[in-house]
Amino acid sequence: MSSTPMDKPSVLFVCVHNAGRSQMAAGFLRELGGGRIEVRSAGSAPADTLNPVAIDAMRELDIDITRNSPALLDADAVRTSDVVITMGCGDTCPIFPGKRYEDWDLDDPAGQNLESVRRIRDDIRGRVEALISDLVPDTEAQPGTSTTETPQPTEEALHE
Repeated sequence: MSSTPMDKPSVLFVCVHNAGRSQMAAGFLRELGGGRIEVRSAGSAPADTLNPVAIDAMRELDIDITRNSPALLDADAVRTSDVVITMGCGDTCPIFPGKRYEDWDLDDPAGQNLESVRRIRDDIRGRVEALISDLVPDTEAQPGTSTTETPQPTEEALHE
């Protein structure tokens, strides 16, 4: 990764319209990452507005993505990100050496009902949680995450 230990890792989520999948992923990473990861999203052919069903699905989990708007993918966004995650548009994403690229095979929520979008949302959440664990493995879970840690006794406490 191009970030140093003092820097936050940065993640760019990319899908075609930047209105559903990438916005939900960015919303989860902002919420669950607790400020430990810089979050960006973009689309190869951005829509005019966010998918209203994606907004509703995220709102069910008290995550507000309405402040976001679809943005056009450009080379600078890729160049300045450590991890680039594509969702159905990998061939349109510029490739730069030293970047980590992943392609998440996810259904497009465009035109789907809330029940279908919930399944996509939940799949994205699991992937984002795994990404957080991979990028910042030595930090404690932040509020709202699904991971918990049990405090372990210190060596001194064991001998008391």
